[in-house]
Amino acid sequence: MSRTASRRIRIVTVDKNTLILQGLKSVLGGDKRFELVAQVQTGAHFLDVCDAFDFEIGIIGWELPDMNGQKVLEAVRERGNQRRLIVYTGASGPDVVRRVMKHGGYGFCCKTEPIDRLVETVNAVANGRMSFPFIDVRSLHVDPLDQLTVRERELLAALADGWTNHQIANRFGISQNTVKFHLKNLYDKLEIKNRAMAAALYVSRAGSG
Repeated sequence: MSRTASRRIRIVTVDKNTLILQGLKSVLGGDKRFELVAQVQTGAHFLDVCDAFDFEIGIIGWELPDMNGQKVLEAVRERGNQRRLIVYTGASGPDVVRRVMKHGGYGFCCKTEPIDRLVETVNAVANGRMSFPFIDVRSLHVDPLDQLTVRERELLAALADGWTNHQIANRFGISQNTVKFHLKNLYDKLEIKNRAMAAALYVSRAGSG
């Protein structure tokens, strides 16, 4: 159902970066269509705000100091809060978009997009629509780890256990240059940038299985 024209959209934002929060406050707080209820920096604080305040839209970062966006989405759904959450993040890979959809998000906007795109997403979600970048819906239930070779899966598990390249090379009997080669291929396939992101993805997929 569409909103009435006179009612302002009540919003809470959460991001670990104070500059992002300041930017959102400048844009949203200066727009008469919106009412910025609160701004917080952690997932736990956001969940407290969900219990304490009346608002419609939550704009959440994907990587927060205490949890990621998936955990926030899951917690809000488990609590039965009728909040419509939009993930606003620099992590624009298709796996993140799939996870936002899968775990109950209403919208997704990348921080590299013009800020007007986020405003459009907020308005769409507030009016009962979902707003996501194009993604092949047939891929929603595809595990991104399925594209990895057996060796790449072994290396990913080792990264999740905190192993260094030197330890991995000794364990698998390969050179450190070969380890780096495999890791580059792994990062490219998963569309991630570093071992921390690889480890987080491995743990999240293991936990959702």
